[in-house]
Amino acid sequence: MEYFIIGGVSLLTAILTFFSGFGVGTILTPVFVIFFPIEIAIAMTAIVHFLNNLFKVGLTYKNIDKSVLLKFGLPAIPFALLGAWLLVSISTENTLLAHFTFLKLICKIYLIQLIVGLLMLFFAIAELFPSFKKDTIKHKHLLIGGSISGFFGGLTGHQGALRAMFLIKSGLSKEAFIATGIAIACFVDISRLTIYFGKVQNINIQENIGIIATATLCAFVGAYFGKMLLKKITINTIQYIVSALMIIISILLIFGII
Repeated sequence: MEYFIIGGVSLLTAILTFFSGFGVGTILTPVFVIFFPIEIAIAMTAIVHFLNNLFKVGLTYKNIDKSVLLKFGLPAIPFALLGAWLLVSISTENTLLAHFTFLKLICKIYLIQLIVGLLMLFFAIAELFPSFKKDTIKHKHLLIGGSISGFFGGLTGHQGALRAMFLIKSGLSKEAFIATGIAIACFVDISRLTIYFGKVQNINIQENIGIIATATLCAFVGAYFGKMLLKKITINTIQYIVSALMIIISILLIFGII
């Protein structure tokens, strides 16, 4: 049963998130948690997420905007390392603000997740207004965007939505937006995995190779179909997809569901 559920979610999520550039890890982790302990679920999701991003780079590399990749991706690397290091090495408390039970699910609202969620929600709602949608971010501001998304990516794992928030405003074509975002995600994934490696070691690879392979291959198929559908959608459609996913994820973060 877990093969069918995890494989199906991986497939559908990979199709949808191909256009937004984020969401696979956020959606897939809770599904893995249903069947595995949390630390193993996180590690397995990280493996699937990284391999899927590598596959998508192979599908889209010709459309990568190298200027944006360097200006946004390079500062994201050290700040992702910093955020991940803070997460696993420093005993700084992430203040628990509140906790409650919803449909037998224990929800915990933490300060950092609340800040990230509110930030995402503000920009997601603002993106729906035509006057804000027409604004563009200058390339010099991409350094700031890369630093912010990289840091919170290492600290909380939610760098994809923040990255998309900046890149969608950078004036890229839909092809370049998707391809460049995927390449930057690979940078951040590599940086994070060097710090998170201890979690990956918790996995018995031989015992769980089947479910990891199933989820990864289904994600590959989903990414392939996403690439096929790219010709049929517009950059405005991608903007609405990004905004919708940001709103959903931000609400889940704010209320401590993820």
